[in-house]
Amino acid sequence: MNADDVASYLQDNPAFFEEHAAVLEAIRVRHPISGQAIPLVERQVINLRAKNRALEARLTEMLGFGEQNDVTITRTHRLALALVSASTRAAVLGAMHTSLGDDFAVPHVALRLWRGEGGAPEQSPEYSPVSDSLREYVARLEHPFCGVNGSFEAASWFAVATEHVRAVAFVPLRDAAGTFGLLSLGSEDPGRFYPGMGTVYLTRIGELLGAALARVS
Repeated sequence: MNADDVASYLQDNPAFFEEHAAVLEAIRVRHPISGQAIPLVERQVINLRAKNRALEARLTEMLGFGEQNDVTITRTHRLALALVSASTRAAVLGAMHTSLGDDFAVPHVALRLWRGEGGAPEQSPEYSPVSDSLREYVARLEHPFCGVNGSFEAASWFAVATEHVRAVAFVPLRDAAGTFGLLSLGSEDPGRFYPGMGTVYLTRIGELLGAALARVS
């Protein structure tokens, strides 16, 4: 009989230790830290305490995520209200910059649009030329791009701050007619936007901004 056989027997006969209580009391195992011999029951208590600590840590983490999600939802809702009430392109852009700068604390925000420039002020940066390759890239984006600043064309829109930007997020702007712009976000913190991060809220912001711009263009 080997160890697996013993384990299988005990699993198949849970009443064994009820019928042989003295055996259970006599079994000694090593303490996980001190290495001293302790009763099996005490080792089980130690294991349960460790599991409880892990569960408490996980619960605390989940509560933290929940609180942060509540904050983000509130900020996104506030942006939505501002965009709904904006009746001009200038008002939409103003609401966008205020929300992203003040509520979301994004230090660098730039926008390029390649449709609806009629009526835009001369020298409006939002309608500065962009390359065909960038338009094609944005059209292929299924989700916002988040990652390091790899000297992308869209990262150069931050002007003098470009060389200090370490992380970027590119959010496509679309309406029923297709892709018509790109929202570019930048940060000096390399951990602000990173590959693999959740992009649900960035997507929602892009959808809100795209709908607002399409309405006033």
